[in-house]
Amino acid sequence: MSQRWRRLRILSPNDVTIAILEIREMAKRIDMSGAATAALATAVSELVTNVTKYADTGLISMRPAVQIRRPGIEVIVEDRGPGIADIEQAMKENVSTGGTLGLGLPGTRRLVDEFDIDSEPGQGTRVRIVKWG
Repeated sequence: MSQRWRRLRILSPNDVTIAILEIREMAKRIDMSGAATAALATAVSELVTNVTKYADTGLISMRPAVQIRRPGIEVIVEDRGPGIADIEQAMKENVSTGGTLGLGLPGTRRLVDEFDIDSEPGQGTRVRIVKWG
């Protein structure tokens, strides 16, 4: 199985749907379970939506992840937007700078098996997630 990255530019809200379709297709090819696929698609939807909402444009990279007897997908979503000033605060439930419910990043972290976030104000944000299943 090829471990090459599949990359998509995030340029508009329409790219949320494209990213979800790509994730679902990749998950199907590696026989990922339906529940794991749904969780990953929801997480990707949230992350790509954040790019379109806060940074305008970005990049999503995805590839099958290898672990003995368990399919998975690794995803990196990155942008050059305003960044997150306080990641610890942003990861708390019900905290939002965008007038939303503040469930996005904490919810995304709960949906996946691995979650890493790096952000610098004025430089952008990079989130890496992995879902096994």
